[in-house]
Amino acid sequence: MAKENRKHSVNAGHYATVADFKRIFTEDVNSLYLLSLVLTGDPVKAEQCFVEGIGESTKGNHVFKEWARSWARRTIIQSAIRLINPRQLSVTGIRSVDVARMLDKVPIVLHAEVCAILELAPFDRFVFVLSMLEHYSDNDCSILLGCTRKEIAPTRTRAMQRLVTLLRLEDNGRTNADPETAIELLIAQHFAKPFWSQGLSR
Repeated sequence: MAKENRKHSVNAGHYATVADFKRIFTEDVNSLYLLSLVLTGDPVKAEQCFVEGIGESTKGNHVFKEWARSWARRTIIQSAIRLINPRQLSVTGIRSVDVARMLDKVPIVLHAEVCAILELAPFDRFVFVLSMLEHYSDNDCSILLGCTRKEIAPTRTRAMQRLVTLLRLEDNGRTNADPETAIELLIAQHFAKPFWSQGLSR
């Protein structure tokens, strides 16, 4: 019995605790909020996603410690999908929010990229963020978004082509036959990194 209890204790120690997740949401607050923002396109819903992500992550799920950060980001993605339901929205981007107020929470260096991403149709935006910034496979994207796998690749290509146009990459001589290699967004290089110090609210 003692040996079995020790084995259970060792196994339990491999899982992320509530304290681990709280630490992750504190350390990665800016990158997690940025994920919420580019998915929802709305600062209020972005904060709601962030809060729901904390709640979902601290429910006591059996998540290995090394997967905890990925799990935290996934909870935010799932929350954003529930809030926005991107497949049911119109093909136009979100225009109802105060863009200036929204960008106030984003570093100036990322304004152009964030604005361009928010110009994408909701479903295209989600596919771009999940596949290009979060590096989900086409299969995982389709499962999360509730669509067929064959929809993901053409949607991603359409999003990339649109971003090339919005960011005027053609004018910079950075276009390529393959839009996925033509666009090298600053946001893609830093997306999951806690690289600026501004908090959620002022």
